[in-house]
Amino acid sequence: MVYPPAGNGPYRLLRGFNAGAVRAFETSCAAPEAAQRTRLDVLLAGLRGTAFASDHGLTGAEDLDAWRAKVPIRTHAEQVGWLDRVAAGEADVLTRAPVRSLLETSGTTGRPKWLPVTAPWARTVADAQALWVLALLRDDEGLAKGKALSVVSPAEHMRSPGGLAVGSNTGRMFQAQPWWVRWRAPVPYAVYCVEDPTLRAYCVLRHALGQPVTSWTTANPSTLLLYCRRLVEWWEDLAADAHDGTLCRGPAAALTPKLRAALGGGPFGGLGRVRLGAEPLPAKIWNLRRVNCWMGGSAPFFLSRLPRALGAEIPVREVGVTASEGFFAIPVDDDASVAWLGGHLLEFVGDDGGPRMAWEVEVGREYRLVVSTEAGLYRYDLGDIVRIVGWCEGAPRMVFVRKAGNVLNAMGEKVTEDQVVTAARAAFPEAVGVSVSIGWGEIPVLRVAVEGDAAHPSSGDALERFDRSLRGSNVEYDGRRASGRMGLPTALWVGTGAFAAWREARVRAGAPDAQVKDPIVLDSDKWDALVTPGASR
Repeated sequence: MVYPPAGNGPYRLLRGFNAGAVRAFETSCAAPEAAQRTRLDVLLAGLRGTAFASDHGLTGAEDLDAWRAKVPIRTHAEQVGWLDRVAAGEADVLTRAPVRSLLETSGTTGRPKWLPVTAPWARTVADAQALWVLALLRDDEGLAKGKALSVVSPAEHMRSPGGLAVGSNTGRMFQAQPWWVRWRAPVPYAVYCVEDPTLRAYCVLRHALGQPVTSWTTANPSTLLLYCRRLVEWWEDLAADAHDGTLCRGPAAALTPKLRAALGGGPFGGLGRVRLGAEPLPAKIWNLRRVNCWMGGSAPFFLSRLPRALGAEIPVREVGVTASEGFFAIPVDDDASVAWLGGHLLEFVGDDGGPRMAWEVEVGREYRLVVSTEAGLYRYDLGDIVRIVGWCEGAPRMVFVRKAGNVLNAMGEKVTEDQVVTAARAAFPEAVGVSVSIGWGEIPVLRVAVEGDAAHPSSGDALERFDRSLRGSNVEYDGRRASGRMGLPTALWVGTGAFAAWREARVRAGAPDAQVKDPIVLDSDKWDALVTPGASR
């Protein structure tokens, strides 16, 4: 049993509040086929009378085979017609349940991707979030004795043509938490709504420094590293503000008196006075017991740098296989996440293009994740590649590997992002950031942009280690290198702050701060923009 009735006090209390979610999870692991059939019935009930049901001839009596036959797998671009109608305010397009708001996906370039939020979908995601927190408390009662620091983005930053709020899922989830969970947050929500990302980071740190933080959560581990670097950069100003109980130094000097008061920095703001130690290291400032973030895909490159940046080896737990579209696999321990079969309808598409249900997958194989949710995404191709690594009773355990199609492919070698990350860790262990693109020419090469002063990337040894790692993990790349069809990678050192500037440009363009992914694999134009100061990002 993943969530036994016995345990520490905070765990038992939270388990009681979420007894329904616990039952749904335990049942879905014991009887995955029945759980997924139930999810299909819920989806069909929510579809009754909608434009989507009419367009696809859905009667509500479909089984899984009929569902697959009537509803094709589609990407976001192929579903955008229905989604545009939702954004325009039209009712009963994808769901009978009213659409409350729209989520803007992370990593958006060009036209934003907007995803609907309905009350049933929000409850399903909240259940998954509660189960994740419950497992943390089950394993460490001490987490409940301090504050839970999160880095989130605003739940609303604009309105759709139909008047629906558009914003970040992290901010939406933050606001949807029960009051007693929000009380544990050391940073008020108003701080996360500060538009300027640099000012926002300063205000987040200023609030958190005066609180007994025991856990730190954000989607991307590179966000944690960025905040650690900012802590060092602003240490004198933050320490002085903390000593005086103010919010007026560093980037906060630009605040108007009205905004400063709104952010808790006025005479009655309650920031309080605190004397900080001599070291700007989170593990020295707080009794930090746990860090929570993504651990798959490109994350290992950044995770290996966390102990030094934090000042200690802090246990890290995965935040799950999640996206703005939903919560698909829950971390219930320090092993791989378990498919949330009591929440969404999940399908796994293999290399042969055939979809499989959760009980049909094989350990060791990789699949593209296709999801159907109560928010109106039906057989939606998430574009995420996951690897099945084990089982929790009848539910598969999975890890995120990469985005589908996110590969370097000059001559059929298909170098994947996770292969690049492994090579970068071997070649540039002290780098702040690494990004790779194809350098086109008579003999193509991989171009590597590196930020970090510890070792200049033009070093032949570093490039040879990078090349050797890729050749060892990708037989096609090795063959093209051996035949001379591809040359030895080249490298370019980029100035300090280049990756932070890339990140801030993405945030200013509307991408959620907490979810911006670092540019590990880029096309040539985006790579040129990264390495060229002042270029458009």
